[in-house]
Amino acid sequence: MATIAVLGTLDSKGEEHAFVAALIARHGHKPLLIDVGTGGPATVQPDITREQVASSAGIDLAALMAKKDRGECVVAMTKAAPACVAKLAAEGRIDGIISLGGGGGTAIGTAAMRALPLGFPKLMVSTLAAGNVAPYLGTKDITMMPSIADVAGLNRLSRVIFTRAAGAICGMVSAEPSVGTAKPLIVASQFGNTTTCVTEAKKVLEAAGYEVLVFAATGTGGRIMESVIESGIVSGVLDVTTTEWADELVGGNLNAGPERMDAAAKANIPVVVAPGCLDMVNFGERASVPAKFEGRNFYIHNPQITLMRTTADECRQLGEIVAKKANAYQAGTAIMIPRKAISVISAAGQPFHDAAADEALFSALRTNAKVPVQEFDLAINDKEFAQACAYKLIELIGCRS
Repeated sequence: MATIAVLGTLDSKGEEHAFVAALIARHGHKPLLIDVGTGGPATVQPDITREQVASSAGIDLAALMAKKDRGECVVAMTKAAPACVAKLAAEGRIDGIISLGGGGGTAIGTAAMRALPLGFPKLMVSTLAAGNVAPYLGTKDITMMPSIADVAGLNRLSRVIFTRAAGAICGMVSAEPSVGTAKPLIVASQFGNTTTCVTEAKKVLEAAGYEVLVFAATGTGGRIMESVIESGIVSGVLDVTTTEWADELVGGNLNAGPERMDAAAKANIPVVVAPGCLDMVNFGERASVPAKFEGRNFYIHNPQITLMRTTADECRQLGEIVAKKANAYQAGTAIMIPRKAISVISAAGQPFHDAAADEALFSALRTNAKVPVQEFDLAINDKEFAQACAYKLIELIGCRS
């Protein structure tokens, strides 16, 4: 029998959560009602009280509720609920989680879900599910289900929606994923301009007995890759497309945040780094590029994507950033520099070829790196460079065995 957390504001949504809990029990699983309400008393008896939830984050709930500031209470519960459910999951006390809510309930419920590992069943029934849910999902595999009507009592429509939701979370918990052979996992970063490199490196790594999971360096992809690395299931990182740092530094659309390249240090795993596509910053259609960049070197990748060449000064800063990130890796790392081109369009004769900018990048990497730096008279998509990166990562992983 699996245990499914049913998390919600039981002062205002207790009837709905109790209804879902009863359905979960009918499916043969054990519901665990968790109250994150901060209004009046809970309308149904929780298994874990709001006071217990608040104590998970060291919050004095009585003092907080005395202020009668709903916004402050919701913010507090978005900190406490994740701590509570993460502990329950780590202790093996829950096997899945479901929540129902409007704006406040969705904020609390998804904050709790984001604290849980990838693959852990998570279902949020929300009034916000039809809009932009990216801030609520983060990098986690949360399933959002539209509540259609407001989560405000039981009626002929909500009973149908909540019944389907209960069935969905029970189905998720009951399903036994087949992950195939347990090969060690390597994650790799890729862009269209580095696809040939990663494809060739992937062949080498797979031939050596590794499974390779490739992430597009599109901001979201980089954040998800970092989350997967942090989960502890990864044996090594082939981070040959660090382009998201160009967007982070300059202000492009595909930035992955300042934590990009941090997870491998926390996970203590080997990494091979290359300055793939640090020659480009990504924007939308040409008209969307901020006016302050007029006069720069642009390349229209397609009608929806405009690329801007990084300058020598920006490349110097990017080299410093990438070197600093790599210096934090204690489990073995190497920075691999393809001197002839860091993308398809930075090669000689191509629109983004800029020898001075490239040299500023390479010089900053050499000067600031405290880890081994290897340089090749090759382009990033040359077969020999891709193979060198793959073999170096295999070597670094082997040194830890």
